[in-house]
Formats: sequence, structure tokens, C-alpha cells
Amino acid sequence: MNWKAKTLLHKGTPRIAVYFEKNTELIARIKTFADARWSPNKKYWHLPDTEANRLHFKLPLAHTLVPNAEGIASIETFKRYLLSKRYSPNTINTYSDALKSFLTFCNTKAVKDITNEDVIAYNNDYILKNKFSSSYQNQIVNAIKLFFKIVKETSIEIEKIHRPKREKVLPNVLSKEEVKLIINSPTNLKHKTMLSLIYSCGLRCGELLALQPHHIDSKRNIVLLKNSKGKKDRIVPLSPKILELLRNYYKVYKPKTYLFEGQEAGTPYSDKSLQSVLKQALNKAGIKKPATLHWLRHSYATHLLESGTDLRYIQELLGHNSSKTTEIYTHVSTKSIQQIKSPFDDL
Repeated sequence: MNWKAKTLLHKGTPRIAVYFEKNTELIARIKTFADARWSPNKKYWHLPDTEANRLHFKLPLAHTLVPNAEGIASIETFKRYLLSKRYSPNTINTYSDALKSFLTFCNTKAVKDITNEDVIAYNNDYILKNKFSSSYQNQIVNAIKLFFKIVKETSIEIEKIHRPKREKVLPNVLSKEEVKLIINSPTNLKHKTMLSLIYSCGLRCGELLALQPHHIDSKRNIVLLKNSKGKKDRIVPLSPKILELLRNYYKVYKPKTYLFEGQEAGTPYSDKSLQSVLKQALNKAGIKKPATLHWLRHSYATHLLESGTDLRYIQELLGHNSSKTTEIYTHVSTKSIQQIKSPFDDL
């Protein structure tokens, strides 16, 4: 195979980066790996740092990479539990890999003998020592808490497992002028419609690509989002301008199964292709910021807040479980900040 691989940290999470020249056959091969992702910024594919993936790419195995026999059996039991609870395949993979990492660290102990002190030691001697991100540490905590809830005999006190202090990272927001430049850049009607719909309804990338023609209710001027994050349905308002754009799009493309289909009829447009659409739009608009599709969702929420929309409605429109998640947009809204006069102006 004409590819090279190495272990690294991708956004603070241990992954295996795979490099190769653009090749249709190799892209198809890499997509067969669970949780294979393309990084547009780093220009590499990356996979979970697992024993199987290390063996496949002939990378050296870490000395503590394998849990003991009981740990391996426990991980399989955990997977079956998650499957029965109807967790998504991505969540099952993420939590299973997280649990494997922890049980590998504790591979000299029986599961029933693992204590809260072991969790602290794991955080200090593995997570912090390797400079993994707090979000990765939080994934581990989620997996540990969930796993030990189903273990019959345990020394772990679940409620005493602490989470890392969250980093206060503000969402990235574009101005209305920048959004306008982005959505007006594509000459392709499908590309323009996709970017416009993401911003106008505050959609996640996956929510847009899962849309089907009948999810657009032109009579009630709403979009129905089925089985979104957290397996929740919700509705969002559909603006008259978007409805007109969608009608023009529908006349030209006549989608059948999905609202936005790939090259083959009946298959959804790929998220990687959509990311490429945004990248081309940014280049054409002359915007140098490293914007992602999620920036459009953040911008939608912030612009709603700045126009006076109640935070409770924004929470509902975005599908947030907690109001605390939505409140972060109050920290990036410039409506109140711009009214503050700097003392520098009086000098």
C-alpha cells in the first residue's frame, strides 16, 4: 500500500494519521475503518489509536496497549449494553475505546478491585502526562461512569468520579456580511442552497445531509429534523427566502430519497464534499478565517440573540438539552459590548 501512518494527537485525542496521495481506491479502503475521518486542515485521514489499527499499519504497540482477559470480556459486555440502549455507532466506538484505554491502564487488577484512586492515577499518569485534551478526559469519565453502573461487584464510587474543569472556549462567529459573502460565492445552485439552509436554520452538518424532501413543510413554513443529536426530533422555522431558493433547487435537481443527494441518486451528499464546498466558498469570498460548517450554526444563534430573540427560543431551535449550552452565545454577542465607550476615547 502506498500510504504512511503514524500515531499523534489530533485535537488532544490519540489517533493514527494516515498519509497518501489522492487515490480513489485508497480513499475507499480507508473509509472501511471504523471512525475514519478526513482532516481538511491537516490534510490526512485519521483513525482511532487501537491495537488492531496499529497492527494493520505495522506501528509499534505501546507496552500497556492491551487490557487483561477480564477487561477484554468487559468491553464486549459494555458494547452489547450500549447497543441495546440504542447508542449511535460513533458513540459506541468512542466509549468502548475510552473504556479500553482505562482498563488497559488497570490491566494488573480485577475489575472489582479498581477504585477511585485508580481513576485519579489514570488522569495524572496517563491523560495529563500525555497532554491529552480535557474533552478526551471527559469522554473517559463518561465511559467509566456508564460502565461501572452495570458492573455488579465494584469498589468504584461513581458519584465521586470527578470531571476535568471545562475549558471556556467561545464559539467562533462570522459577521452577517461574511455569511452573505460565503453563501453568495457558489455559482452551483445545490452548493448555495446547502450553505444557505445550514445558516438560515442553524443546522448541524449531519442534520442537513439527513433531510428528505418531505421534511420541508411549505404549508407551515417549517423544517422537520428527524432523529437529530440525542435521538430527538425538532422543528425550525423556514424563511420565505429559503423556501424560494429550495423551490428553484427542487425544479433543477428533483431529489428523490434525500433532499441533497450525492452523485448516485438515492444516496446522501457526503459531509466531506460539503466541507469542500465551504472551503471553496471561503476562498472565493476572500475570507481567511479557518471557518467550518459549524461556524454557520454558531453565527445563526449569535445573530438571533443580537436581533432580540429570547435565549429560551434559541435553545429550542438549536436542540440544546441545557440552557447553559445556549448561554455561551451571550459571551460572543457584540450588541451590548459595542455600546460601551472606552475611556481611551476621553483622553
